[in-house]
Amino acid sequence: MIELLVHILLLAGLVISAFMVWHMDDLISAAIAFGAFSFLLSLEFLMLQAPDVAIAEAGIGAGLTTAIFVIAIRGTEKDGGASE
Repeated sequence: MIELLVHILLLAGLVISAFMVWHMDDLISAAIAFGAFSFLLSLEFLMLQAPDVAIAEAGIGAGLTTAIFVIAIRGTEKDGGASE
């Protein structure tokens, strides 16, 4: 029963963080919400007894990809317009 409740909470967190990524206007906030999504997904993989996939998702998905997104976003201009 407890395991089912944890699965439901993790899936609800995944849906909420996915909507946060979709609806955020600030790209840094969206990248951090994506990192939270990846971390929750790695916890779900761990609950499904796939620890190798969970470690890969946590390390690459939540850690490395989020860091690369934040670095790339900080390297861009904020005006969003094309320079002519």
